[in-house]
Amino acid sequence: MNQSQNASQQTGQAVGQAQEKGSNMMDKANNAAQAANASVQEGDQQMKANTQEAADAVKSTDGAHK
Repeated sequence: MNQSQNASQQTGQAVGQAQEKGSNMMDKANNAAQAANASVQEGDQQMKANTQEAADAVKSTDGAHK
């Protein structure tokens, strides 16, 4: 293998490794975004439940005073 072929092979390997690292980083970012979205949705559901409980408590208290 001559020097040009060797350099070309090394360049190809470096490009492949960089692409793989980039792909791994994108996967990690995507997973983090999905986890954050799930957390926000869970918090939203909890907030809705708490709001409904508070509304029910007010209704219950209002009915007791009539």
